[in-house]
Amino acid sequence: MGTKLNIRPLTLTVGAEIEGVDLKQPLAPETAKEIWAALLAWKVVFFRDQHLNHEQQIAMGRAFGELTVANQAYGPTSDYPEIFPVTKEANEDRYNQDRLTTPWAEWHSDLMPAVNPPAASILRGEIIPQAGGDTHWTNLAAAYQALSPKMQELICDLHTVNKFPVRPDARDDVRKNAQMASEHPLVRVHPETGERILYLSPVYVQHIVELTRRESQLLLQCLLEHIVRPEFTVRFKWNQGDVGFWDNRATAHLAPSDIYSVEDERLMYRVTLMGDVPIGVDGKPSRSITGQAVSSPKAA
Repeated sequence: MGTKLNIRPLTLTVGAEIEGVDLKQPLAPETAKEIWAALLAWKVVFFRDQHLNHEQQIAMGRAFGELTVANQAYGPTSDYPEIFPVTKEANEDRYNQDRLTTPWAEWHSDLMPAVNPPAASILRGEIIPQAGGDTHWTNLAAAYQALSPKMQELICDLHTVNKFPVRPDARDDVRKNAQMASEHPLVRVHPETGERILYLSPVYVQHIVELTRRESQLLLQCLLEHIVRPEFTVRFKWNQGDVGFWDNRATAHLAPSDIYSVEDERLMYRVTLMGDVPIGVDGKPSRSITGQAVSSPKAA
């Protein structure tokens, strides 16, 4: 029998904490189904004080579907091909570049340059700084619903090009591995809920295919500013052992930048669930421009 869970929403639109489950133990099918339903409803759910190891995090992920390789663009970085370490050092250069910063800079959905971005991601906190290091999520379904009907009508048959941003001075192997790019619908239909999602990943989106570059720039600026409005977002304060689980098809998230001004270490571990090819309101699927689709470790 599954365990009756306590699901406690954190905001009116996104994020809930789930109590009453030990993720170190195998999940009963009824419990996994209840967690998945909460995920679809709240887009990101959190579990406090779980303290998983790699094997337990992988087992948790497999209770909800097939896992992907740790990072399709850069390959495995540990002895566990499903585990991707999220370290302070690995992302440090993102915050030291001499470039224009906007309110939506660094918000992203995982692996949007792939033709089949992950369906969901599971992140656990291993080493947490004493202060700072919070992560934000935004509900892209709520963001779409808040647009005017005329704006919704305008954008429903548009498509965006998404690829990895690569610095001109990046190493040759980094430049080679980051050539993945895909064209996605600007508004995708969620495959399970049927919701329309304003499918934007600020880090990866380049331009809108059907518009001129200037038209694309102006419309994207409007929409990117819109998706990070506070009423669509939740901010999560991590403790060691916490787990965050989000619907990558319906959210974007923001990793912390404040920790780069202090000496405290931060280490997280992520697994991702295999996703489908997004479908737009017009019924057209995403298409790959360059690079391979996200795959499972056994297929990699």
